[in-house]
Amino acid sequence: MPDDLRTRLVSAGVALVAESGTEALSLREIARRTGVSHGAPRRYFPTHRELLAAVARVGYDDLTTRVARLPVHGDPGVDLLALARLYLDFARTDRGMFELMFRHELLTGNKEGLRAASKPLFGVLMQRLGPERPDAAVAAGAFWANLHGIAQLWLWDSLPMITGSDDPDALLRAAVSAHVKPEPC
Repeated sequence: MPDDLRTRLVSAGVALVAESGTEALSLREIARRTGVSHGAPRRYFPTHRELLAAVARVGYDDLTTRVARLPVHGDPGVDLLALARLYLDFARTDRGMFELMFRHELLTGNKEGLRAASKPLFGVLMQRLGPERPDAAVAAGAFWANLHGIAQLWLWDSLPMITGSDDPDALLRAAVSAHVKPEPC
């Protein structure tokens, strides 16, 4: 079963990034954990980058599944705040995966289609913001950028230092408020 080995290689990469972060992801270590020769992963992933992209795709699928399972209350503010909290929680608890998912070199020119893997997540953002909005795609993009910036800056400890708080909820509420009831320009 060749596909089984491919799946096992990706699973080993997912486990490795969860345990040790992105720096530990090597073809050799993933092969060792899978019980194959260090050259075996190259049959499925000609480059290290392609294997990393396959691992990152699992992260996108996981985050999208979690976001899609959030209950819809019909109040965009409530729904977006729940989504924002989940996104930040994912970034904090699955930090290695979060970092891997957004590595620029993995998003450009790979066969695993990481950009395409982000579309379902983006679709949920659009739904929660209100797909009937004429600017739904732009609004969802702006909200995602805002949310991702908060998550990234929080992980780097920049926002806790600047805000003097160890609770990001006020920032998440401010972001949601800015996007639910946007001011006319």
